Amino acid sequence: MPALALAGAVRAGRLAPEDAVESGWEGPAARFEPEVRAVVHTDPQVRARAARAAADGALRGVPVLVKDNLCTADGLPTTCASRILAGWRAPYDATVVARLRAAGAVVVGKGNMDEFAMGSSTEHSCYGPTRNPYDLTRVPGGSSGGPAAAVAYGLVPLALGSDTGGSVRQPAAFCGVFGLKPTYGRLSRYGLVAFGSSLDQVGILARHAGDVAAAYAAVAGEDPFDATSRPGPAPDVSGWDAGVRGMTFGWPAELWAEGVEAEVVEGLELAAAWLERAGARRVPVSLPPGEIAVAAYYLVATAEASSNLARYDGVRYGLRAPGADDVAALHLRSRSAGFGAEVQRRILLGTFALSAGYYDAYYLKGQRARARVREAYRAAFARCDFVLMPAAPTLPFRLGEKTADPLAMYLSDVFTIGANLAGIPGLSAPVTPSSAGLPRAVQLLGPEDAEPVLLRAGRVLEVRGDTARLGRDHPVEFAWPTTR
Repeated sequence: MPALALAGAVRAGRLAPEDAVESGWEGPAARFEPEVRAVVHTDPQVRARAARAAADGALRGVPVLVKDNLCTADGLPTTCASRILAGWRAPYDATVVARLRAAGAVVVGKGNMDEFAMGSSTEHSCYGPTRNPYDLTRVPGGSSGGPAAAVAYGLVPLALGSDTGGSVRQPAAFCGVFGLKPTYGRLSRYGLVAFGSSLDQVGILARHAGDVAAAYAAVAGEDPFDATSRPGPAPDVSGWDAGVRGMTFGWPAELWAEGVEAEVVEGLELAAAWLERAGARRVPVSLPPGEIAVAAYYLVATAEASSNLARYDGVRYGLRAPGADDVAALHLRSRSAGFGAEVQRRILLGTFALSAGYYDAYYLKGQRARARVREAYRAAFARCDFVLMPAAPTLPFRLGEKTADPLAMYLSDVFTIGANLAGIPGLSAPVTPSSAGLPRAVQLLGPEDAEPVLLRAGRVLEVRGDTARLGRDHPVEFAWPTTR
């Protein structure tokens, strides 16, 4: 049931909030969670919390899963899927979590993720990998793979993730759900464990465009606790179902001239045709090659990660390795034991980029390339209302396929990274499944504060896609029998 419908049933008295929050844990979805492993922490007091949920909230009784890097003050651990934070409990709620609770939503647990949000497959987690609910041999994407998978097979109708380089949009695409990365600063980062502070943004995952809009309306807005919070009221997304007639969308076809799977391009053409039938007009636009954005991102993001993760030293909090004779040895032992291989790799990259003699050659060049990407998007949006492009160059890939090749894994985000560098909003929207029944999706990008436009376009794709998928149900009902 969509989140809006569930909340409506609770407010009308047709469903008790205590029963609403447990609805996803009954039936097929709950039986398959041990195989998917989308959830890493659950709240044993969830029924009691549901009974106390805000009575007049727009999301009253709606169960929500939040990514394990968002702080929760209800006793649930916040570990970032890392050994270095094992068992750590935050003393406060992240602002977005507090606002969801104020709207009546109930946090039922924490979703699995790549450690410290560094990854594109949810394989880099101290809890083990999450699997794609459409095919257990494939990844759900990352780093917000747990929340995306949980939404995909109906465990919860709504989830929060974080998006530093595509970590909401790419797993949403791989799991066949909507994933919104808002304009930088529109959703507070207070209580989000930092990876790349100038890139990080809390995002929303749901199976329906209207549910994304409802969650955005509940959590977006200025926050005095976040110095990067965007001032002024957030855009009004109440017109999410108003259609796209009269709009223009950009078509940067040179981006997928090579290196993109044929069925991904086919899905793009299908989405473009649906938008045109709904009254939108396609115009060619030019954007810089994805390789430029990837290079800039992996200089800026790793440099910021090196700085942000320096606080995990075995002294103030987190894992403290035994047997150290001095502080330097304590730092070395604790960080070596606490961080996984991918996090260590990115810390080393970032430390090198910031080191004496290399700062100008690497980090500053990365920032200059970032400025080029930002200006290219501004030029494109002077010609169109939004851009249509892939969310990922491939369909969901197999578990273990790219873990031994970090560069191949990094290129999974080639189409999503640009939005983070430019600070603009992006929406991943599902289209019809591939010939093998795997999710396919497209990405919609807009200028700053274009969330209303993206949601309207996403809703058009949702309606057209539902018509094209008649007779096909969600993963629990049609994919599981062939993948067990």
